[in-house]
Amino acid sequence: MKKYFAEAIGTMVLVFMGCGSAVLLGVTADGGHLAVALAFGLSIVAMAYVIGNVSGCHINPAVSLGALLDKRITIGDFCGYVTAQIIGGLAGAAKLFALVRICGLTDLTGGLGSNGLANAGGILGGLMTEVILTFIFVLVILGVTADKNKGAVAGIVIGLTLTFVHLLGIPITGTSVNPARSIGPAIFAGGAALKDLWVFIVGPFIGSALAALVYQVFKCKCKCDKTDNPDEAT
Repeated sequence: MKKYFAEAIGTMVLVFMGCGSAVLLGVTADGGHLAVALAFGLSIVAMAYVIGNVSGCHINPAVSLGALLDKRITIGDFCGYVTAQIIGGLAGAAKLFALVRICGLTDLTGGLGSNGLANAGGILGGLMTEVILTFIFVLVILGVTADKNKGAVAGIVIGLTLTFVHLLGIPITGTSVNPARSIGPAIFAGGAALKDLWVFIVGPFIGSALAALVYQVFKCKCKCDKTDNPDEAT
């Protein structure tokens, strides 16, 4: 249960800090776009060094799917992780909702930082964006976490990767690459955010599955290379 609790806390922090920066800073003001991207990335870095040794710091159902497909976690853990992540995402969004409604803070996004398709050219553009960005993000995670020698820098690499996918994705969809990050704000924002939510669940899962498939090819290539070169294998 401890690892599920860690996933809930980590996802709550990600949503609160990432979406909160969008709510309070906006993404069109000077520096707003970069600040939001950094808020998401730095949230990952911080949580990686806090809960990484407890749960692996997935804090994202798409990442957990990649880990499942790469046989790093069981189906039972996958279900537990995703449930905890969704709860954490809802908790983070609830805190933002309280700040806006009770404390009277201005929501510069108009939807608690929820994702949308207004600038994506419709459903297809939104799906393509989320598939591609999630593919990149999960592929990096699978690669950098596979080598224990990279453990000290893995959190930084993952955080920087989340930052750069946000730099491209924010103007298009607001960047999800994380169903739990999308579900929380959409539930409280309602309207179009809730109607289009499925795009930000399906897209990241497809991207994650593709990343896991490509990573299997990479692993197979490495094994074949070692087999072809016995001296290297030893």
